[in-house]
Amino acid sequence: MKEKVKVRDRILNVATDLFSRQGFNQTGINQIIAEADIAIGSLYNHFPSKNDLLLAYLLRQEEEWFDGYEQSCKGAGNAREKILKFVDFRIEQQKKSDFCGCPFTKIIAEVGSQEEPVQQMVESHKNKQRVLLHGLFKELTDTGGLEPKLLAESFFLMVEGATVNTTISRNTQALENVRKFIKKLIS
Repeated sequence: MKEKVKVRDRILNVATDLFSRQGFNQTGINQIIAEADIAIGSLYNHFPSKNDLLLAYLLRQEEEWFDGYEQSCKGAGNAREKILKFVDFRIEQQKKSDFCGCPFTKIIAEVGSQEEPVQQMVESHKNKQRVLLHGLFKELTDTGGLEPKLLAESFFLMVEGATVNTTISRNTQALENVRKFIKKLIS
């Protein structure tokens, strides 16, 4: 039993690296098998199809995203600080991934909405972030005169756009600008 978990993790680790660096469509099953150093049967025992592997990859990415954000918020005393940490976390993700961008955005751009389970998982992940932000913005005492839900949604969209921009420009300036803007607005 222990060996199966180990093989499954190895497959996911290799898939994560390849999907991040070269994309889902450019990553073949044979490459995953070779780099994970496993037999083809081992792959299909754990993931009956490449799309099953993709869904497991996205699930892992989601868990790591929310765990990472929670870790980045340690020591943040209030909603304002957690909102600023949201941008800081995205900046760190970009730096750590060598500006690979959001894995969810990249995957949906590659596979489109034809793959309904993938579409649903990506949409669910983004909605969980929205719900998190809506809750934080509702806790604020000063939203610059704007309705918290509208401000939270606008902030979310700014961060998403800035993340795409940082991927293209390979620098964090766009995200840093969003941070400066929101910091002034909710001070």
